[in-house]
Amino acid sequence: MRLATRIALWAAVVVPLLVVGAGALLLGLVSHDLRAAQDTKLRERAQAVLPNARTLLNADRQGRTQVEQNQHRKLLDAALDVGVLVEDGTGATVSTGGPLPATTALPAPGAAALPTTVHSDGRNWRVLAAPITGANPGTLWVAAPASAANPQVDAVRNRIVLVAGLAAPVSGLLAYGLARRATAPLSRLGRRAAALDPRAGAAGFGHRRSGVGEVDELAAALESALARYDEQAARTAQALETARSFSAAASHELRTPLMGLQTNLDVLAAHPDLPAADRAEILADLRADHRRMLDLLTALRTLARGDLVAEEAFGPVDLAEPVHAAAAELRRRQPDLTVAVAVDAEARVFGWAAGLRIMCDNLLLNAAVHGHRPGEPARIAVRLRREGAQAVLTVDDAGPGIPVTERSAVFDRFHRRQGSPGSGLGLTLVAQQVALHRGTIAITDPPTGTGCRFELHLPLVDPQAPTLPLPSRPDWFTPHE
Repeated sequence: MRLATRIALWAAVVVPLLVVGAGALLLGLVSHDLRAAQDTKLRERAQAVLPNARTLLNADRQGRTQVEQNQHRKLLDAALDVGVLVEDGTGATVSTGGPLPATTALPAPGAAALPTTVHSDGRNWRVLAAPITGANPGTLWVAAPASAANPQVDAVRNRIVLVAGLAAPVSGLLAYGLARRATAPLSRLGRRAAALDPRAGAAGFGHRRSGVGEVDELAAALESALARYDEQAARTAQALETARSFSAAASHELRTPLMGLQTNLDVLAAHPDLPAADRAEILADLRADHRRMLDLLTALRTLARGDLVAEEAFGPVDLAEPVHAAAAELRRRQPDLTVAVAVDAEARVFGWAAGLRIMCDNLLLNAAVHGHRPGEPARIAVRLRREGAQAVLTVDDAGPGIPVTERSAVFDRFHRRQGSPGSGLGLTLVAQQVALHRGTIAITDPPTGTGCRFELHLPLVDPQAPTLPLPSRPDWFTPHE
């Protein structure tokens, strides 16, 4: 059932009930007002005929029949449309006239000092007793049928029923028309949502403000839901693309070591009597190929992890912590090298703690592998300082350096210099993390003039600046042709 129809039905039911309720209250008030008017009339009639009743009692006690008859006639004329009963002090009836309830239905005189309702002969009466004072006391009764006001009450009741009967269809039709007009923006919103191309997402929704708060709030909620759907769909597509690229890169780069493994295994299987020296050489090749494949898969997995990191993983991180941790790990693995770390001041960046550790590990490992002369241990100098609104991290080594023409290529995927034992993804991981953290990286010459310097600039945390979303995903995994 449509919302407009529901509103119309509710109005058709509720409005007549409200009319009936208001009518019942009105009917009670009208009945009360009519009874009060009748009681006022009884009091006025009692005050008007009370002198005649007193004179009538005096004439009755003195036996003056002619005077008594005259007073009886005056009494009835003054009473007009109410019944009158005069009793002497002994309760005997002296005079009576007009419509009256049965004598047995009258209450005690003291109980009727105010207008009272009594039931007699199947009718309700309003009765008032007024004491007659003087030398000859008595009681004056005035009465009128309580049903005298019934025609007016019935007229009010009939009109209430008529209004309630008319209110049902009229209110239903009016409510339906108003509800249709009020829900028109909602209907348009529903049609727009139904016609929305799923591929367009939140951008294709294009809601224009309708001026109806509830409709605009619903449209905003739909746009927010579509935006979240677009985000999740993009992340799903990104994950699928990452998986495809991972598969393509792994199949391309693992082809050579796997073929080498297959060749060496075939040689071992075909020549079980190989000399020990030859067998040892083949086993060393197998171990080297195995290590290369393991390093390659680990690097690819780390790249994929950085490629799919969510914004929720980012937060304030002191860059000194991953720097010190990476230096300590490198010293543990290669105790013969020298790693000097200098931190000038706290450098807190908005970053992914695991990604910053990956960046520092690969920077220092690259310096340890390539930053030394043949036969000499590596000497690495790491410095972290603040420079304006940026944290600056420099890693210097004492190796042969990198020619200027080759510096831009070292961050390419699977780029390896001659004789490099790595997978060619270490500096790619560094570039990925620098991009994720909205930083820059450059290769320059160290102040000594010998070796190579990697200089990173990362923005410091600014409490006054809003947190920006992650940068767009670079195509780290574009397969080689």
